[in-house]
Amino acid sequence: MSEAAGENTNSPRAVERQLDVAANPLDVDTDLNFRETCRIVWRALTYLKYFKTRFALKCFFVGIALLTPLVLPWPIKIVIDNVVLGQPVDVAAFPAYFMPFVQFLDGRSPTEMMIWIVALGAAMVILFGSFGQGGATDETRVGLAQGHDAATQTENEANMAHSKFAGLVGFIEFRLQLRLSQALNHLLRSQLFERIQQIPLPLLNDQRIGDSLYRVMYDTTAIGNVFYQVILSPPLSVFGAIVVLYVLTTTYSDAPEVVWLALLILPLQVLAILPFPRLLRRRSQASRAAGAATTGNIEEGMSNVLAVQSLGGNARERKRFQAASRESFKRHRAQVFIEILLGISRSAASSVVGFVAFYVISGGVIEGRLTPGDYGVLFFYYTWLAGSLGYLPFIWARIQESVPGIRRVFFLMDLPSELDRDGETLAAVQQGVHMQNVGFVYPDGRRALSDIELTANVGEVTALVGPTGAGKTSLGLLLAGLHDPSEGVIEFDGCDVGAISLISLRAQVSFVFQEPQLFSLSIIENIRYANPSATQQDVERVARSAGAHDFISAFPDGYATPLGTVTSKLSVGQKQRIAIARGLLKASSVLILDEPTSALDPETEAYLVDALRDAARDRLVIIIAHRLSTIAHADQIIFLDEGRIVERGRHEDLMNLAGGHYRQYVIAQT
Repeated sequence: MSEAAGENTNSPRAVERQLDVAANPLDVDTDLNFRETCRIVWRALTYLKYFKTRFALKCFFVGIALLTPLVLPWPIKIVIDNVVLGQPVDVAAFPAYFMPFVQFLDGRSPTEMMIWIVALGAAMVILFGSFGQGGATDETRVGLAQGHDAATQTENEANMAHSKFAGLVGFIEFRLQLRLSQALNHLLRSQLFERIQQIPLPLLNDQRIGDSLYRVMYDTTAIGNVFYQVILSPPLSVFGAIVVLYVLTTTYSDAPEVVWLALLILPLQVLAILPFPRLLRRRSQASRAAGAATTGNIEEGMSNVLAVQSLGGNARERKRFQAASRESFKRHRAQVFIEILLGISRSAASSVVGFVAFYVISGGVIEGRLTPGDYGVLFFYYTWLAGSLGYLPFIWARIQESVPGIRRVFFLMDLPSELDRDGETLAAVQQGVHMQNVGFVYPDGRRALSDIELTANVGEVTALVGPTGAGKTSLGLLLAGLHDPSEGVIEFDGCDVGAISLISLRAQVSFVFQEPQLFSLSIIENIRYANPSATQQDVERVARSAGAHDFISAFPDGYATPLGTVTSKLSVGQKQRIAIARGLLKASSVLILDEPTSALDPETEAYLVDALRDAARDRLVIIIAHRLSTIAHADQIIFLDEGRIVERGRHEDLMNLAGGHYRQYVIAQT
């Protein structure tokens, strides 16, 4: 993971690493070797198990397409030799499977022959499309408008579909593959999105939203290319080559040099491609990292747009985005340049042998060993055979652009998941929580809590108080299972949190964060987000307790108002009250509120404090707060400073401690 000592920080590899770090600080080990590439490809191929039937049908249609060289060139030979040149039909000059049709034409006039060949062509057009590209039939493809960066181009891969046919068969195959491609990408996107939701909070805090978005939308599409290239292309290229070899050896056994020339393409293509796979992987990785950094820049700028406007940072943000966007296009141009060099190398290797094949086949016609019709047939088969064999090594180069994208997807999917922790099911908390010698250290080494000894009981309101940075929120996150303690024991009703399944723990804890987390749903859907079965009456009850009912009712649509259209018009206090109502509605036995009254007016605050005392009758309620009016009536006040509990007790008792921390804290407020 570390770079060699003394590496030039301006070197291409150093710049690539800086891009990786900018996109995602967690994911910086990106230089793949051959073994790792094979492992990623193999893992991607395991997704075949979800689409066995559809993929088998796709293979069937592609197999039919590869049988087209059995038929396509022979009508052309008949037209040239027997219709145009008027030569007699030589049935023995055709392969056995085509002889019945030739025997049917034998003895007919050139006009009749042409009519029947046109009829055969018409039938093939209806079923398979007209004669066309690549020595086969026309292809049916779908493509979206695309730009010149990895993000817009990979969107096409999410809707990848093509068929070697353009008739009825082509339409069926096209629809089949389109649905298969979309289903494959939908599955991987859904799995990755779900996995991101399960990443533990300490790791999630280091994961940039823009980078995650890029991986879900653009990196997942890379699996389609690997899926088709690795599974379909090798066996079908080999199968196509075998078909052509069969025809050549049985029909043109006196022209073996054509076969040998086509076979020579394989080693030449291997040599032509050899220098490029690692270059393609690195350029693709750099392009994707730069694209993710650009997406992250957009996300950050939009999230902080008020700060940008109020501080006059528009020009600075524009320059920052321009630099990120310019770097993204620059990295993609580097990738395209490597692809161009690869194409030139492949073309050079093919052209050398192609010129020799042209000379050999033309010489056979001039010498009289071959007819003019044979020239078209042989050159058709040479092109097909050379293309099939030459594509085999190219498959490895093709997937190099996609492997970095799949690696970026699997990296997030391999991060620890909260759901990996199983254990006992925690029923509704009846007694309370006990913390013994609990400490917590963040992944970056910062210590937040030390030697915490705390008991909080159901039926009581416990307030966590202290200066900023004292560890109050960290303590609340430990109780909610959003962090795991670095040392010590946390017990609910005598059961160690480490032995409790995280799902059941979260079901019993309702956490209201200091910054309201609302969704672009209706107000009623936001409030009953964790309790979908709650009735309208239940929602209105908790909204009244949180002081939110009156302003919600003032909206034209009331509780059905979509928050996506009015969130910016809600005050911070209104958002906070909706979030508090949602926390009260959740059927949990532990309620934790982080600064619930920081944006409330005194009247609403007093109303909420009374509601929390009501809620504490059958719940364990923990309030993290600074305001004296919120904490003064708590059953227990815990004062923290520098991650340690320095005082505890009721308000009156702590105020009687001369020189006490809490007393000084209150005096400073008043």
